[in-house]
Amino acid sequence: MRRRPSFSARVARWQRRHGRRDLPWQSARDAYRIWLSEVMLQQTQVAVVIPYYERFVARFPDVRALARAAQDDVLALWSGLGYYGRARNLHRAAREVVRAHGGEFPRDFDSLVALPGIGRSTAAAIAAFAAGERRAILDGNVKRVLARHAGIGGDPASAAVSAKLWSEAEARLPRAGIAAYTQGMMDLGATICVRTRPRCDACPVADDCVARRQKRVAELPGRRARAARRRERTVMLVIVSRGEVLLEKRPSEGIWGGLWSLPEAAPGEDVPAVVKRRCGLEAASLEALAPFEHGFTHFTLEVQPLRVGLAPGRRRAPPPPMTWMPLSELRGAALPAPVRKLLDQLLRLQEFVQHREPHRRVGELEQLLLDVDP
Repeated sequence: MRRRPSFSARVARWQRRHGRRDLPWQSARDAYRIWLSEVMLQQTQVAVVIPYYERFVARFPDVRALARAAQDDVLALWSGLGYYGRARNLHRAAREVVRAHGGEFPRDFDSLVALPGIGRSTAAAIAAFAAGERRAILDGNVKRVLARHAGIGGDPASAAVSAKLWSEAEARLPRAGIAAYTQGMMDLGATICVRTRPRCDACPVADDCVARRQKRVAELPGRRARAARRRERTVMLVIVSRGEVLLEKRPSEGIWGGLWSLPEAAPGEDVPAVVKRRCGLEAASLEALAPFEHGFTHFTLEVQPLRVGLAPGRRRAPPPPMTWMPLSELRGAALPAPVRKLLDQLLRLQEFVQHREPHRRVGELEQLLLDVDP
């Protein structure tokens, strides 16, 4: 009887024939660009990542350019991609590469895993693609392939199951051709061995897949026991004056860390008092805008935007970390996606009115935009 090729040989052969070979970061073995793609692809689909990646490398073509950039510029390009800790770690890691490696992006696993935001699997992927280093990866897609093929049940995030999966990942490494195999595992999990309705008929390793043989494909990998999703509420204050909107920089850690957002108040709080105490402004009117929700990993945020009209008179400079930002500069600012969507409407209205009625004074334009007293 003819001996079946090894698991790794089948995966690598399938990748060479059917895998993805036209992704923008695959054209060169550039560790910097591979690193950018690997970080962006964490918890984000390829189709979403590609335009962000292309804009990023156009603005920061090498690690020195990224290290020189202000964090605001990095976050602005990242805006909408989510999980902003990735962008902050990206910036920190770039500066560490310049400091510790002379601006030469490392290609070996040990140097890579020491950088901020680069874990074991990401370091292994970069080392495999950039230097051909024989290392195992274990991202979410690869976990699913291995759990099904080896019949490993249980929560993949638990220490015991994770150890089994890492053991399988290490044991299946090929002696040569690590790049094709590594890409093949990624492609297999992303396009064939998907979470629902996997294409087992097109899988190169289906013949000896335990989950398929035992009819456990839908069961594997196991699911993490999730706590009930909590809900939080906040009030966002939309304050526009003289063609500018009041923004506040969020703390570097936590949700939307380091991004510009709208000032907030707690539900039920005295908003005019908050505006005076925190912003140094006098509120003359309040108008509730359409509420919306935004989902995070562990909770849902319910947002009630309030349009705040200001009393006539001299406008004082806001206390840090607040600033007045011209509506015309919002598109280049580092804003959370839902805040950007809310403010984009103001910008579209501004551009519409300026195009149709360019003779309008700023105060009249503001009145049209938000019914705010000039």
